[in-house]
Amino acid sequence: MSINQLYIICLLFTCTILNACKDKYELPDQPLSAYNKVYIPQGVNGIKAYTLKIADTAQTILYSANYGGVEYPGADIQVNFAVNNQLVDSINNINNTSYAVMPDESYEFVTSAVIKQGTLGTGALALKIKTSGENAPQMLKDYLLPIVISSSSGEINKALSVTFFKITIQPEMYDRTNWTIAGFSSEEASGEGPKNGKAIFVLDNDPSSFWHTQWLGASPGPPHYLIIDMGETKTIHGLALTPRQSDNSGKPEELALETSMDNVTWQQAGEFTMTNSKDEQLKVMNSYNQARYFKVIIKKSYSATYTHLAELKAF
Repeated sequence: MSINQLYIICLLFTCTILNACKDKYELPDQPLSAYNKVYIPQGVNGIKAYTLKIADTAQTILYSANYGGVEYPGADIQVNFAVNNQLVDSINNINNTSYAVMPDESYEFVTSAVIKQGTLGTGALALKIKTSGENAPQMLKDYLLPIVISSSSGEINKALSVTFFKITIQPEMYDRTNWTIAGFSSEEASGEGPKNGKAIFVLDNDPSSFWHTQWLGASPGPPHYLIIDMGETKTIHGLALTPRQSDNSGKPEELALETSMDNVTWQQAGEFTMTNSKDEQLKVMNSYNQARYFKVIIKKSYSATYTHLAELKAF
């Protein structure tokens, strides 16, 4: 092929491309303002889960409103927030969950804020949650708190106008360093070997060891009990119990808790049931008692008259 022939072919190809580009396309009118909207950034990626520790002061979770688009706001934007508890039922129905509604007096939040002209957000706003005392949420219960943009002087992004906060109050376990056994119904002092059987093994931080009620020489039936001396006065909100790490029958089933200041006079704190598993189980009591001593009473065991327990804690 000569150079002239190659030149003609390239020229024809270029003309073909140019002719193909002559068609005109009209884009719809899309003003930039259509892209400028107010939203809650915490609403991205679903429910936000928070586990809060029990404290005398309120715990803080942060939220905000932002301005998204292609330009900065030319004027201040007023943003108002509200809690919409109807959305809790909607989430439960959609996801087959059982989140509870937060008690009204258990939280405080900022209901109004401003996105200043030339800025892109309100800044951090505080949601304060009570974790102890009157009107506090129950421990170990999952709550859902939906905070929504209820109104705004700017256009709202409906897809990001709500954030869901999942809130669970998780107690801290008391230090057991100075705890001692102050009493028990019975223990297997020799039949389970040197590192099992005795009541003290529920306090050794070793879930592989365990207390077992007596079975060598005698086998007393229920109720069985353990008494713990914490060495100081504390408020007992509940217990954490770890069953024996085996498939043996005799795991605790029906239990009760009593508390005392002197190991003589006892006050009821609650009754509860444990599952027949090896998992640590946290149980919140009906009443929170001040006490130095507490007594765990095992009224019934799974498929046995004896019982056993690996670890015993309180919070």
